[in-house]
Amino acid sequence: MGYIKFDKTQLINLEYSLNKELIRSNRAGSFSSTTIIGCNTRKYHGLLICPQPQLDGENHVLLSKIDETVIQREAEFNIGINKYTGAFSPKGHKYIRDFSSDIIPKITFRVGGVILTKEMMMVKHQERVMIKYTLVEAQSPTKLRIKPFLAFRNIHILSKQNIDLNTKYEAVPNGIMVKMYEGYSPLFIQLSKKGGEYVHVPDWYKNIEYIQEQNRGYDFQEDLYVPGFFEIDIKKGESIIFSAATKEIKPLSLAKEYEKEVEARIPRNNFHNCLVNSAEQFISKNNGSIDIIAGFPWYGRVGRFTFISLPGLTLSIDKQKDFVEVIDSMIKEMRGPLFSETGKNQFTTYNSVDTSLWFIWALQQYEKHGGKKAEIWTKYGKVIKSILDGYSGNHIPGIAIDENGMIYTSKEMSGYTWMNCQTEGICVTPRYGYVVELNALWYNAICFAIELAKTANESEFVQKWSETTKKISSAFKNVFWVNSQNCLADFVADGTQNTDIRPNQVIAASVHFSPIDDATKQKVIDVCYKQLLTPRGLRTLSPKDPKFRGICKGNAIERSCSMHQGTVWPWLLEHFTQGYFNLYKESALQLIEPLYNGFEETINERGIGTMSEIHEGDPPHNACGAISFAPSVAALLRVNDMIESFKRKSKRKATSNKKDK
Repeated sequence: MGYIKFDKTQLINLEYSLNKELIRSNRAGSFSSTTIIGCNTRKYHGLLICPQPQLDGENHVLLSKIDETVIQREAEFNIGINKYTGAFSPKGHKYIRDFSSDIIPKITFRVGGVILTKEMMMVKHQERVMIKYTLVEAQSPTKLRIKPFLAFRNIHILSKQNIDLNTKYEAVPNGIMVKMYEGYSPLFIQLSKKGGEYVHVPDWYKNIEYIQEQNRGYDFQEDLYVPGFFEIDIKKGESIIFSAATKEIKPLSLAKEYEKEVEARIPRNNFHNCLVNSAEQFISKNNGSIDIIAGFPWYGRVGRFTFISLPGLTLSIDKQKDFVEVIDSMIKEMRGPLFSETGKNQFTTYNSVDTSLWFIWALQQYEKHGGKKAEIWTKYGKVIKSILDGYSGNHIPGIAIDENGMIYTSKEMSGYTWMNCQTEGICVTPRYGYVVELNALWYNAICFAIELAKTANESEFVQKWSETTKKISSAFKNVFWVNSQNCLADFVADGTQNTDIRPNQVIAASVHFSPIDDATKQKVIDVCYKQLLTPRGLRTLSPKDPKFRGICKGNAIERSCSMHQGTVWPWLLEHFTQGYFNLYKESALQLIEPLYNGFEETINERGIGTMSEIHEGDPPHNACGAISFAPSVAALLRVNDMIESFKRKSKRKATSNKKDK
């Protein structure tokens, strides 16, 4: 039995199978996403979703889905499935025998004496999805009918029947080219086998429903365009490949291309390999730049999450080259001391107070993984200096350095930390003034910069910033320490400490250069352990707080009000783990290793083979948010890194002790 596998009993249970989602992406920035039975439940689902930079710089659904029909002796068996008002039609899921995904997603259908498999593959460096149909068993001549459902729309906006539709098509080898609207990339739909027939019968399939959008309080009905259908004979033992792409391909090369892609895949045959595969899916190379997609299916690039997740997604799996390329791509889009937070080019925003400090933290992890300090300073010293000078020189509106050396942000910047959810333009968890993780990162960044500058004998720089670190280290605990709760305040504004027990203080215990001593770190870790730690990461607020919300469901406002008010974020576990190992060394393995291993239970929970963005604060901590989230995957790869590192240290100690005896 495969590592990722579902049987017929699970698959025909729609309440179960419609909550299991697939995501496959490629280096070209395209992705496919649907449920394990092929019924789309989100507006973000589709078989070919790719960027349209000429339109708005966002992802667009070109090919939404395919419905297939098996034809034998003039009897038709439709193996597709769609949700309409009050009913599913057709009900092809009843023919599914099993689903597996150890290498690529594969569905096996059984229709009477017919056994047909369907495998889906995203081509690594092209905007192309390939679907391979193999007739494993058949007792009589068999035809396959393939009906493509097209959308040609932004992933956030549903399609409705309209008069702007272009119903024309062009014949291409073994297929057609269609372009629903002006300005879009063309879509080439081709088959690997000659002799098929394309029948052009353009029509709208109206009011297809997306259950997850309905649950989330959004518009959930869509009209999809079907230009026609392909019909082709398929013999027992034969495979036919369906290709949908923004560029034409020679049909004879499809089979070879498909096999080449399969051979390059890392099998998802254990937990670690699932994480490695997931990590690679967030990395997009397009138009000369390499980016980290923050999460699927709705996120694009997010600067803060790029740097938070970059070490785990690259360094933890020995992809130093990708690390450097992402860093260099991000630097190109800097504006002064600030990195892009969301969007690209003319759509870029810079609304973050901490992204630039996470950049320096990421470089610090690169140095720990073998990067040379002198080389890092030579290449990135100017950027690091511009960041430190930008924060300290009043070059960023709303950010100032106080006399104590710490960063103080204005009330207008209250939604610019990572806890930035808003409802009707108002931040749910406003945080300003002295923000705890911001100042921990600031202190760490300065100390790391000093270390780097020493390699170039830049004594003036070292002396100047050493004075600042002295100020911060003497002021930090006085500003943030809450005696009544034995932990750090979340932020201090207008002379008042915010005493909500939140996980942001754990950053002060995890960074290499910390403004607090070990005794204080121990108290911080202790309160996080007792009040925030769950099997899925750290809660964003203590359950003892009356503002705590343990469930993250409902419409956009309800979910926004929960995201940082008790919801669990797995990415924070990395920093709890680092802080815990900082204090307890090898003995920390007793707690951390079972925590890490416990995440394997979630591999088939929601996003198959990957890690969700968040989990509910209340047990059983159901997964929610984005079905695949870069910081979550990266955090677990980093936690595994730490576990393996301390295991090696423990083994060396044991060996050394034996020799001494």
